[in-house]
Amino acid sequence: MIELAENYDMVVGSRTADDVNYSWIRKIPKYFLVRWVSWIAKTPVPDMNSGMRVFRKDVVEKFLSILPDSFSFTTTITLATLTNQYSVLYVPIGYKTRVGKSKIQPIRDTLRFALLILRTGMYFAPFRLLMPFFLLLSLGFGASLTYDLIQSDLTEKTLLLMIAAMNTGMIALLGDMIDKRSVQ
Repeated sequence: MIELAENYDMVVGSRTADDVNYSWIRKIPKYFLVRWVSWIAKTPVPDMNSGMRVFRKDVVEKFLSILPDSFSFTTTITLATLTNQYSVLYVPIGYKTRVGKSKIQPIRDTLRFALLILRTGMYFAPFRLLMPFFLLLSLGFGASLTYDLIQSDLTEKTLLLMIAAMNTGMIALLGDMIDKRSVQ
């Protein structure tokens, strides 16, 4: 991995080899969280929190102010590098079942990971993260407005959906502008 890192900003040992075996309780949330991270990063992310990684010190130093001290460092640095167009290579590695008791608590840690992904996504890709909410609110507004026009009665619900859609869209655009200005 160190040799490969000469051509990449980060090389990650992705736990995707044939001998990898997770419990079903970890597979389910991992399936959705990995796809969410991949969508935010606009690239496939086979393993978002593998600790087996090699990275360039100067790249990671750019993100030190936002990096947590806990095990979520790996997820944060993965999203930070990918959303800022650094080169990341994933190398399949094996993973043996742990001996002993894992410190991971499935429900609490899944919620913590989801919140971490949301925060990091808002920091590095606010437009991409908020656009689905904007589109959903806009569709709701359109459907409600159509119903209100048929009924000849404009309701508060329609106005609230319009305001929520507009606010979400403006926050997404403003966040994207701030993100783009901070890169320069």
